[in-house]
Amino acid sequence: MTTLAGKVAIITGGSRGIGKATALRLARDGAKVVIQYLSDEQSAQEVVTTIGSQNALAVKGNAGSVADSEELIRRTLDKFGQIDIVIANAGSLPMRDLANTSEQDFNDIMDLNVKGPYFLVQKVVPHLRPGARIILISTTLCHASTISPPYLLYLTTKGAIEQMVRVLAKELGPKEITVNAVAPGPTDTALFTQGKPEPMLNAIKNLSPRGRLGTPEEIAEAMAFFSSPASGWVSGQVLRVNGGMA
Repeated sequence: MTTLAGKVAIITGGSRGIGKATALRLARDGAKVVIQYLSDEQSAQEVVTTIGSQNALAVKGNAGSVADSEELIRRTLDKFGQIDIVIANAGSLPMRDLANTSEQDFNDIMDLNVKGPYFLVQKVVPHLRPGARIILISTTLCHASTISPPYLLYLTTKGAIEQMVRVLAKELGPKEITVNAVAPGPTDTALFTQGKPEPMLNAIKNLSPRGRLGTPEEIAEAMAFFSSPASGWVSGQVLRVNGGMA
């Protein structure tokens, strides 16, 4: 398929997990892809090699840094001359309840999960043309009826993301730019599984009617939809991709 032929996508956190799967999926649809990565240069370069260096670029940077977002945009424009799709995928998932959240914990996750997407959008919008797509990342846990207290800090950031989507869709609609979010359920990535013992992971799997975690490739399909011409009349929405969990 070449539904994204002639389009250029930026994906933060694009070297592993959902970001990597999304980069490969959009490239399969014909998009040129620029991934931002923080530290795993080898994985980032593997993504570029798989797609091909004529159609992909890896840029090292911190998704929570405004200066690094500006550099990401500059490097993308230098190589490909345009930006059509922006996916703010990078994030962190610290397990912190109210009593165990330090001020530094709060500031760190706000920088990456909220400030980063906010200012990436601010800096990139002047370069976007009508028909551009902005996709942010929330979580199904914002809508699940059963939730554990250690998700408090993480979900605080994702609640902010969902409100950003709602309002940005109004602000950018007159420019014919759509803004949506994908809200994965528990997904089999290092970000999600790290530090969770096997009994906990099994319990989480059992929350799904399918009895398993989602895969990064399944989440990437939703990213591809929001990136495509088929989603042109969809904006301000949060799509839960969770196998029926919530």
